[in-house]
Amino acid sequence: MGTITSANSSFALRVPAVFVTPQILQGYAADDAFTQEAFDLAETRMGVDGILSAGYTPSAKRLTVMLQPDSIALDVFLTWKAAIEAAKEQFPGGAIIAMPSISKVFTLGTIFFKNSQGMPSAKKVLEPFPAILEYQDLTAAPI
Repeated sequence: MGTITSANSSFALRVPAVFVTPQILQGYAADDAFTQEAFDLAETRMGVDGILSAGYTPSAKRLTVMLQPDSIALDVFLTWKAAIEAAKEQFPGGAIIAMPSISKVFTLGTIFFKNSQGMPSAKKVLEPFPAILEYQDLTAAPI
């Protein structure tokens, strides 16, 4: 039986129009590295007679990456954000997330940088920096 540690996971982000090589993300926040939000697999309708029907509709998927404010990966997102703002155009990317503890690798296709802060929030100490990505598809494979 394997473990469920996330300490040995890796996240390689590629944005070909901005970075020549994939960027390895490191320096995650203390309690969160990245979080996949749930997404709908069905659109449902209940008829007036009480019979439920469903159909599949594609939907964007959301992933939030949380970085320590002193993470070297913060520059990856600030650079990507600056490129988008300068060009007034989106630059799609992709990612490969490996999770050796569960022997899986996940590939995220057609990623867009959806939302972020311009800088880490300052409280007693600087707060983790969120980068919110939306992507089109996710595939899983064994490592």
